[in-house]
Amino acid sequence: MAQFTLIQAINDAMRLALERDPGVVILGEDVGKNGGVFRATEGLWERFGDDRVIDTPLAEAGIVGTAIGMAVNGLRPIVEIQFLGFAYPGFEQIVSHAARLRTRTQGMFPAAMVIRAPYGGGIRAPELHSDSTEALFVHTPGLKVVVPSTPYDAKGLLLAAISDPDPVLFLEPMKLYRAVREEVPEEAYEVPIGQARVVREGEDVTLLAWGAMVPVAIAAAEEWTQKGVSCEVIDVRSLYPLDEETLVASVKKTGRAVIVHEAPRTAGVGAELAALLQEQAFLWLEAPIARVTGYDVPVPMFALEDAFRPDAYRVSEAVRQVIAF
Repeated sequence: MAQFTLIQAINDAMRLALERDPGVVILGEDVGKNGGVFRATEGLWERFGDDRVIDTPLAEAGIVGTAIGMAVNGLRPIVEIQFLGFAYPGFEQIVSHAARLRTRTQGMFPAAMVIRAPYGGGIRAPELHSDSTEALFVHTPGLKVVVPSTPYDAKGLLLAAISDPDPVLFLEPMKLYRAVREEVPEEAYEVPIGQARVVREGEDVTLLAWGAMVPVAIAAAEEWTQKGVSCEVIDVRSLYPLDEETLVASVKKTGRAVIVHEAPRTAGVGAELAALLQEQAFLWLEAPIARVTGYDVPVPMFALEDAFRPDAYRVSEAVRQVIAF
């Protein structure tokens, strides 16, 4: 076992993938000699050369389009988009081509590729560097979307994404890049896409979160434990496909749900989760489903960033509301 941060676990997953499959290539802005803006690819260019770890121009549409061509020809590209907010120029390539290629070719050419993107706030970055636009991609048929919140999950989910026959958007919560260390197996392993993780079991309220909001949900749950309220915390981690069985079973058990995400509230993934729970667990609900989210505004500058992002206090207040209903 190695003690890895989340960013180190991502780096180790890519190293293993490059070692075991000569078809795996990495491409993106500054991923080579510089090792990436967050050093996710540090040391890989020196080890595998510029035929496998490829620096590109600042052109997200070109990066993703090139990766699609690589995938069609049998390679397994890993694209790095420096920040999720920079993906907009490449959005057309992702949704019009990568996501549709399997259907368009009747299964002849699946686009086996991974698009890595740091996302979310909490690091005092300027606008477009802190966006949480996962809903845009979850709403796109043909894409899979995963979000790790721990070093263990980061390595296992990334290796699963690289092995997957479909395009996978791998979102990396920047706030958690170096927040904690945990034991991570040195060998290759996969965390299955489509499975949520029960972080802690509880009986009274279900807290659903992903990415950097998982530690926030845990903090709120710990606060309520001291008051005699047992909160079950679930890391959704696979936004598409969803682990509907685990989410619904938890809410049927607790009768209450609070959904936490830092993306804007309107039409966020939390709304889809709320609809799912209403459809499949309505008769078990003891209170309306609550959402704790970012606000329907662009991510503000540094002085207001903490006010924009959900915190343990806001989650705790939502728990209070559903308990008191």
